[in-house]
Amino acid sequence: MITIRPDEISSLIRDQIEQYNNEVQVINMGIVLQVGDGIARIHGLCEVMAGELVEFEDGTIGIALNLETNNVGVVLMGDGLTIKEGSSVKATGKIAQIPVSDAFLGRIVDALAQPIDGRGPISASEVRLIESPAPGIISRRSVYEPLQTGLIAIDSMIPIGRGQRELIIGDRQTGKTAVATDTILNQKGQNVICVYVAIGQKASSVAQVVKTLRERSSIEYTIVVSEPADSPATLQYLAPYTGAALAEYFMYKKQHTLIIYDDLSKQAQAYRQMSLLLRRPPGREAYPGDVFFLHSRLLERAAKLNYQLGEGSLTALPIVETQAGDVSAYIPTNVISITDGQIFLSADLFNAGIRPAINVGLSVSRVGSAAQIKAMKQVAGKLKLELAQFAELEAFAQFASDLDKGTQDQLARGQRLRELLKQPQSAPLSVEEQIATIFIGTNGYLDRFEIQFVKKFLDQLREYLKNSKPQFGEIIRTTKTLTEEAETMLREAIKEQIELFVLQFKNNASNRI
Repeated sequence: MITIRPDEISSLIRDQIEQYNNEVQVINMGIVLQVGDGIARIHGLCEVMAGELVEFEDGTIGIALNLETNNVGVVLMGDGLTIKEGSSVKATGKIAQIPVSDAFLGRIVDALAQPIDGRGPISASEVRLIESPAPGIISRRSVYEPLQTGLIAIDSMIPIGRGQRELIIGDRQTGKTAVATDTILNQKGQNVICVYVAIGQKASSVAQVVKTLRERSSIEYTIVVSEPADSPATLQYLAPYTGAALAEYFMYKKQHTLIIYDDLSKQAQAYRQMSLLLRRPPGREAYPGDVFFLHSRLLERAAKLNYQLGEGSLTALPIVETQAGDVSAYIPTNVISITDGQIFLSADLFNAGIRPAINVGLSVSRVGSAAQIKAMKQVAGKLKLELAQFAELEAFAQFASDLDKGTQDQLARGQRLRELLKQPQSAPLSVEEQIATIFIGTNGYLDRFEIQFVKKFLDQLREYLKNSKPQFGEIIRTTKTLTEEAETMLREAIKEQIELFVLQFKNNASNRI
């Protein structure tokens, strides 16, 4: 027989009373009314915030976007196949955020910053909101440092500065991604962190970009954020904001960053899909009314910070695809009005073999020569003017039967200048090589060559300068000016190389060479 002593019972009750925790945990719960097409309608969730993360019974995460009187419209970050009507949903109390750290460099992640490269988890001790407010006017300073792309046509005539937003726009298959990846390759050794955001791209295209970066040892300073074409629209919509949050982490650590959004047309389409499913009113081209805000709040995060904040920078190169060169469509006009200029890639030029297919007449940089070193300003001033005059003359010359010698010479000069702007993919040039190339063209040294020999001569000259006159590049890098000494050295190198080139080709070349 078990005897229970009253003092034992009273001591147990006393212990329970003393250890009683009167904290009340309030969980904001709701019930799924309807689910399908990546959208769930939730009844309840009275205290939910716009943009708050909610968690379903099966562990799926969603974002509350539509706060209506009788229900909440939630977009799912996943397929949502296991979510049922009547299942419970709880609010997390968190706005969408991602982990950030230096360990993300060299990794490939999705829109939730989860690794997808099979190399294990990424350690991070810090988090950042996916949608952070952009730096204000007082936090910024004007753009003054160049961000070299390695492409002569851009660095000389449409310069990009650190902290600028420069749109890359053109039809499909005109080399937009190639311009962006060449810019990443050119940041090697420049102390610039790069973030490449692939939105709705083919997985094979993203794999090709990653392969190029790996082959050129550029992946170690690059983060790739990828949401391919088969990803849910929610994740395609979030991917650019995730990329911006990762880049901002480095910007506020006083570092220079470059982010490429490839491309914002697909993000807008994903957002349109979400908005129409949420039954938001459609506007022009069926896009919702806030599609401008979608891109403006993203691109305004690009900035050059002031001295007090460490002078870090975030340079954005958004890409937008046009249909048949129509820049007056809704998304292209929106993004053109937000950015500080555009690089227009023409399908006609691309098909004519002019690559990169940059239409210099339609392209513009609103930062201009503030984003160029003095040496580049010295040589590039004449280039854009001569090319513009050439384009006008070329159109006129099609109707003329006989032209005077001055016009013929000007046309010949223009053709050679256009030839020197051609560059193969994944072969960016250093700034001293670009300056030497432009100097040769604008000073008439190429006028004596037939067009088919221009590229070969330039390649040989650049190699000769690198190996035999390394002090030329040293002067440009240290003084950032084309000094008299450097110019003399360059003229001597050109003269020597022309003599060698003439000897090399005298047997099989025409009278002009």
